[in-house]
Amino acid sequence: MRIAMSQFAADPNPERNLDHIRETIRQSGDASIVVFPEATMACFGIPLGPIAEPLDGPWATTVRELAEGSGKLVVAGMFTPSPDGRVTNTLLITGRGVDTYYDKIHLFDAFGFTESATVAPGERIVVSEVDDVTVGFATCYDIRFPGLFQRLADEGAVITIVPASWGSGPGKREQWELLARARALDSTTWIVACGQADPTTVGRKPSKAPTGIGYSLVASPLGEIRAQLGPEPGLRIVDVDTSEVTEARKIVPVLANRKF
Repeated sequence: MRIAMSQFAADPNPERNLDHIRETIRQSGDASIVVFPEATMACFGIPLGPIAEPLDGPWATTVRELAEGSGKLVVAGMFTPSPDGRVTNTLLITGRGVDTYYDKIHLFDAFGFTESATVAPGERIVVSEVDDVTVGFATCYDIRFPGLFQRLADEGAVITIVPASWGSGPGKREQWELLARARALDSTTWIVACGQADPTTVGRKPSKAPTGIGYSLVASPLGEIRAQLGPEPGLRIVDVDTSEVTEARKIVPVLANRKF
């Protein structure tokens, strides 16, 4: 399966980010899946309530039309209204016969940031069939919780897509890389971890909000980094061999051997 990762620094303006999605889909060639980061709709660090839209609103509808017109599965982070007055941190997953969503389960209440103050948590674990391949979905802080990735593997996932907008700080790049590789090993699945680019690489000032560090990566089922970007924006297209999951589960059958 050919997968394109679009690492970019999202604009506060959702319309400008739609332009980026449109152009990236055009550049993605024959990739079956095009992955954008968490908060593709608009970057963190701005009030989220005013820009949040339902899944049938104009922003999501445009992404859906772009996906359908290209014949690709598009995965992009957005914000949807929550009944309690907060928003929900949502992945729109659409195209190639799929139209679903994942709401981020684990909220980033860590490193001095309180995502739950403005964002409501999700509850559903989500997998989708794409060209007869089962793909799971998680978002950013979820990557610190191995149980979710093993549950996704139990549901049949051989690839887990993890859009993110990782917070910067000492050791955070190392944690990001370590966690992506560890989750691949925990679940013996491919991990496609696509983050926001470091906004300082496009001339923006550092932010206390988790606005991205770059270093998107693809980790094999045995935890090897097979592809990676730097801190700046970029598009990386990767071929993922799903048969490696079967082989990895023979070599290291952690899912079969676990007791808890």
